[in-house]
Amino acid sequence: MSRSARLTVVLGLNAVLVGALLVVGLSAHSLGVLAEGVDFLADAAGIGVSLFAIGLSKRPSSQRRPDGYPNATAIAALVNGGWLLIACVLVAVVSIERLATTTPKVHGLPVLVMSAVAAAVMLVGAFVLSLDTSGAESGDEGGNLNMRAVVLDTAGDAAAAAGVAVAGVVILATRGWFWVDPATALTISLVVGVRAAQLLKRVARVLRTGEPVV
Repeated sequence: MSRSARLTVVLGLNAVLVGALLVVGLSAHSLGVLAEGVDFLADAAGIGVSLFAIGLSKRPSSQRRPDGYPNATAIAALVNGGWLLIACVLVAVVSIERLATTTPKVHGLPVLVMSAVAAAVMLVGAFVLSLDTSGAESGDEGGNLNMRAVVLDTAGDAAAAAGVAVAGVVILATRGWFWVDPATALTISLVVGVRAAQLLKRVARVLRTGEPVV
């Protein structure tokens, strides 16, 4: 399966889940599930950018661009990591606001079911992406970085969904610990945000110096 085909599969998985997550998040009053939906939407947009960048990188050189588009996929990785970092900051701000004021009643069962399904689907997506070897075979460091960004986003989605599913279990068991929902969303946003920042640093080094990333 080609790199573009793998990205298209995961794009489809994201698109299917976004609507369901937003509906369940609103009906269950769950910030965690809404954060999942926003994160999946950002990832879908990022994958779209990745597919566009791959198309650009394959274009032949021209008189206007004699070297073609050698940095297209690395720039896509920069965009993906940046969007993920922004989404994490927004989720963290809203989570802190809920923890500092009042957390509305959260319905635990739909949170648990939807998040468990989302986690399973994104694990499949991350596995599909992790099998890609086309960048290593061609020596495309930018493409490898771009795929690393997408795999990170997808794995982060799975981890976030799993965390929210656990929060749903706690809410169901306690019938009142609604603060667990924003607390979980805050924790996930911090963890994924740190990883996104690390990725952005590596991408910036490649764009600046052309050094390989380890």
